[in-house]
Amino acid sequence: MINALYKIPHAENERVLTYAPGTPERESVKNVLNELLNKKIEIPVIIGGKEIYTGKTVDVTCPHDHKHVLATYHIAGEKEIHMAVDVALEARKTWSKMPAESRAAIFKKMAVLLSKPYGDLLNASTMLGQGKTIYQAEIDAACELIDFYNFNTHYMSEIYKNQPDYSPTGVWNQLEYRPLEGFVFALTPFNFTSIAGNLPTSPALMGNTVVWKPSRTQIYSAYFLMKLFKEAGLPDGVINFLPGSGKQIGDIVLRHPDLAGVHFTGSTEVFQHIWKTIGTNIAGYKSYPRLVGETGGKDFIFAHESADIDALVVAMARGAFEYQGQKCSAASRVYIPANRWNETRKKYVKMVNSIKMGSPLDFTNFMTAVIDEASFDKIAGYIDYAKESPDAEIITGGGYDKSKGYYIEPTTIVTTDPKFKTMEEEIFGPVLTIYVYDETKFKETLKLCDQTSPYALTGAVFAQDRAVINFAKDMLVNAAGNFYINDKPTGAVVGQQPFGGARASGTNDKAGSSINLMRWVSVRTIKETFDPPKDYRYPFMDEE
Repeated sequence: MINALYKIPHAENERVLTYAPGTPERESVKNVLNELLNKKIEIPVIIGGKEIYTGKTVDVTCPHDHKHVLATYHIAGEKEIHMAVDVALEARKTWSKMPAESRAAIFKKMAVLLSKPYGDLLNASTMLGQGKTIYQAEIDAACELIDFYNFNTHYMSEIYKNQPDYSPTGVWNQLEYRPLEGFVFALTPFNFTSIAGNLPTSPALMGNTVVWKPSRTQIYSAYFLMKLFKEAGLPDGVINFLPGSGKQIGDIVLRHPDLAGVHFTGSTEVFQHIWKTIGTNIAGYKSYPRLVGETGGKDFIFAHESADIDALVVAMARGAFEYQGQKCSAASRVYIPANRWNETRKKYVKMVNSIKMGSPLDFTNFMTAVIDEASFDKIAGYIDYAKESPDAEIITGGGYDKSKGYYIEPTTIVTTDPKFKTMEEEIFGPVLTIYVYDETKFKETLKLCDQTSPYALTGAVFAQDRAVINFAKDMLVNAAGNFYINDKPTGAVVGQQPFGGARASGTNDKAGSSINLMRWVSVRTIKETFDPPKDYRYPFMDEE
């Protein structure tokens, strides 16, 4: 088995298609979009491969047109939650013993299926259900997820290949990478279909079985992921699909004695609640549950006076407004030196004012709608706060409208207060706040950047002076788990920039690397002696 896994080659990143006018991929995905728009589907709870229709349903609508119903999903109740745990534990008996190369084959097949026909289906459903443009859907739902499956199988082989360096004559020392004892609970967010596809599958790849609770605003594409898993040959019960109330599901699952781990992406508050719940119930588990979480961010761009301003303004616009700022890594606060501010402002405002916003069905749009009404209202509240504050000026956007879709203009706030509310709090929307600092206080402002937010997910520094870059990198060593130099703080690529942050941003277990996969195994050391001693006495005990 292990020798076979040694042969899994290093993966290559999936090519990102352009969807430019006249390309075959553009026509292909538009056909699937039309097909999905013209039918309403019913999404069941899926446990052990069985589709369960509970009768308690919720509609799935398009963020860009909230009157258009894409699907109806059934909510898992207490009975289904308990059933999912029981089925996961039963499936573990066989799945945990399946040869690793057989597990790898399933996930490599998923990667192939994602190219065609599932690539169009996952991209289109992500566009309609989560409000992404075709490019944002392509780099997420298709390409990043393909990369996860190809790279993770390679990383698994590298993990298993890691064995003790030495076995003396007559002894064989081995490491066995066992699945965790119990089941893993995966909770996934709305904003990345690839995260929804990776969080339940990375523990499964390592031999674990999973209870999966997807975000209510990502149910649509999540259902098609379950179809993908089935077609690739994943045995029933390895991943069990529970749409429903996070509180109800969590209250039952997080207290189960066989809970072996939690794989989470979402808000800091929810992850802290999970941690507290597990801590309170720690004596009741069969083993200490592994907690892996990627949570919030208040991601920064810090410009030095030597920065390339043209590159800086592109990073600001793309970093803050791609996917409406609904990325954990989105640029949310910017520090700009006063002696470069006028030039930056002029170029930046011109660029942002050219951004086109509307339906994801119109491929000329750079932005679409935010995910739902609750997010819309929260983001609008921050904009209104800035409008009323004497410490802030809005230089782009500031408008919003939810009459048809949840549309918020790309909004830029300039503040005189480095601790202004929108400099400190996570907004998760298309709002960027700029603080203009005295260029003679570069070091002091770096300290301010480091201390302003409790988060430490992503950050970027723009400078042409190498000494300045090195200094900033050292000063901000704990401020970002993913640190960018002269680039926007978004767009981490599997196999290139393993992703994750620390402080209030999570456990920094780096999705897209072997670091994450190691969290889903429990290592057993095995020593085999071929010629064991036959007498308890040692030579030093011999009489002289």
